[in-house]
Amino acid sequence: MPEPDLEEMMDASTEAVPNFALHLIVDDVDRSITWYEEALGATVTRILRLPDESIATADLDVHGLPVAMAAPVPGTALASPSSSGNSVAAYRLRVQDADAAMRQALAAGAAVSAEVHDAFWGVRTGEVLDPSGHRWAFDQHVHDVPVEEIESRLAELVSGP
Repeated sequence: MPEPDLEEMMDASTEAVPNFALHLIVDDVDRSITWYEEALGATVTRILRLPDESIATADLDVHGLPVAMAAPVPGTALASPSSSGNSVAAYRLRVQDADAAMRQALAAGAAVSAEVHDAFWGVRTGEVLDPSGHRWAFDQHVHDVPVEEIESRLAELVSGP
């Protein structure tokens, strides 16, 4: 039997539901909501509660990117980066001012993962860890860089001195 085509499997019947969203496992949903609002300018779009009034899932909008978050589920492999010791991705946001975005995230309680700097691929960028250990980078376009130049710099990095 042939493998199903991913595009055919995607449901485009509801315009309000995007084709891509993040679902993050966080240590403390309430604290994370506050951090995402203060650090990233997120807005809460929905909160689903369990019978004990704890939050099952919180849905946020981070500058047009839907982000859902929930606490770890006991008995499953779902864990936050800080509880598992692994961060498997860095989420990158395009911003007008990387330095200002970094200051805002740090003021909200983020930890610096990479200081703001001018990167060879044409962005000013810095990276933080949110309270649960998820990596968020702030990318400010500075100038266009030809692909050949980026590849040359990458080759230098991997080959060493």
